[in-house]
Amino acid sequence: MSELLTKSGSHRIRKISDFVFQIEKNESKGMNVPVTIYANDNLISKMITDRTIDQAANVATLPGVVKHVVVLPDGHEGYGFPVGGVAATDFRDGVVSPGGVGYDINCGVRLIRTDLREPELRPKLKGLVNELFKSVPTGVGSEGAFKLTRSELDELLVEGTNWAIEHGYGREQDIEVCEEEGKMEGADPTRVSDIARKRGAIQLGSLGSGNHFLEVQRVDRIYDKKAAESMGLHNEGQVTIMIHCGSRGFGHQVCSDYLRISELALKRYGFKLADRELACVPNDSPEGEDYCKAMSCALNFAWCNRQMITHWTRKAFERIFGMNEHTLNMQLVYDVSHNIAKVERHRIDGEGMRDLVIHRKGATRSFLEEQQLPAKYNGIGQPVIIPGSMGTASWVLLGNKKSSDLSFGSTAHGAGRTMSRSAAKRAHSVDEVRSSLEKKGIYIKSLTKNGLVEEAPDAYKDVDAVVDVSHSLGIATKVARLVPLGVIKG
Repeated sequence: MSELLTKSGSHRIRKISDFVFQIEKNESKGMNVPVTIYANDNLISKMITDRTIDQAANVATLPGVVKHVVVLPDGHEGYGFPVGGVAATDFRDGVVSPGGVGYDINCGVRLIRTDLREPELRPKLKGLVNELFKSVPTGVGSEGAFKLTRSELDELLVEGTNWAIEHGYGREQDIEVCEEEGKMEGADPTRVSDIARKRGAIQLGSLGSGNHFLEVQRVDRIYDKKAAESMGLHNEGQVTIMIHCGSRGFGHQVCSDYLRISELALKRYGFKLADRELACVPNDSPEGEDYCKAMSCALNFAWCNRQMITHWTRKAFERIFGMNEHTLNMQLVYDVSHNIAKVERHRIDGEGMRDLVIHRKGATRSFLEEQQLPAKYNGIGQPVIIPGSMGTASWVLLGNKKSSDLSFGSTAHGAGRTMSRSAAKRAHSVDEVRSSLEKKGIYIKSLTKNGLVEEAPDAYKDVDAVVDVSHSLGIATKVARLVPLGVIKG
């Protein structure tokens, strides 16, 4: 059985099978559980070039962590926790860590299907992308279409997607196909700082920058016809729209605020951490409860944000095609978060069900259980949306029962970076990236040159390989492959 070393050289990685690697629990290093890595040989060879696996081993030292820490095939180095990581802590005796969710709370993705086919779209593609670019604010400091008053923001932070629907941005059916129906209970705006409020009040309905995008796509290939039909994906060549963004500056500030609070509380709770970036507090502590209430506000902000962008996307399509949204049949397939911490019930090592706090950082929920899903997906499974990088494929997968045992009901969230943004800028020019996309028939609008170059497709891992690992393990299985036609970025 082959072995690898992490970048630090302090942890040995054993290859268990073609897609499973493990670091055994090592009490001398403070590990309470082992680390399981789901990858292939090529993907794990990239993970050991940075701190991905070392960070996962550090997470395994947290108080109350159970079973194992999971690194998914898109894993890469993050802040404290690796991106593409899942960790479960006992609800009563464990901790919650803001770094285990990350700065972009409820960064997530949603998919919209249409009745359009690619030949109908092609003649209008440039006009459509230009219209979307005008309709949806993008960029680092981008502001939304309007500023919220304090009372409006408070309502939104509690109600999430419901707030947008009640104000005319979308339809009731949209709520039914959002994770948590687009509203996390327990949100308390009084636990949010004035700085976070100030940042959030002007950014609702904006895409932001970095790897966030709005993409017009076509269905390239269908793998599971029954599941695809249930999602409204009927034919290859069908046009879809994918929206990838999060809670903007509001969520970033919530994370910053509670990282600082958690760091100050460490000594009081007697925690000695392998890495200060793992700052955490007991779940049932005042600080832990406050963080969860503030995080829920950020979750709701992000769901509302994606709902607003969905509304403006529908209106842009209506203007360009001269049809209403019902004729275009622009239905939301699903909306799922990939930066979140939630209390869920899971079975550990054959024992009874336990309440756990599941930290998913760059990880997507992948459930089969009917009680967690919209009625239309009962008996089929949860849609899992895996965005690719600019210019590469994205995927729709299906939640699978195996994920409960292997990964706390989780799978990958995307391709995962393999090149830093600064390295991507050194390796590519704007003209080169734009030309390569045009050769693939992809039209792109980006607010900045850096926004284009930093997100060059080869700055990311092969999303098809990431999905193949997930499918082979059975933590989420292939439904449809989507490819881009037009992209807008900050």
